[in-house]
Amino acid sequence: MATVEIEYCVPCGFLSRAEDVQHALLTTFGDDLEAVTLTTGTDGVFVVRVNETVIFDKSEDAYDVDEIVRNTRHTL
Repeated sequence: MATVEIEYCVPCGFLSRAEDVQHALLTTFGDDLEAVTLTTGTDGVFVVRVNETVIFDKSEDAYDVDEIVRNTRHTL
């Protein structure tokens, strides 16, 4: 089973984005995931990791929940 970590910038107000991604992943993959955790960060961070592999980084990718779900599917 996979573990997903969503690290998001608190001062930037990215909590709702993090929650949207968390909800989409849990809805889509449910029993295939051991955990989907939210980790607080700063400095504009928004990174999604599956089993410690970065599948989305705001500094490199355009934010798109559907794309994050697709990237997660390829990593599982």
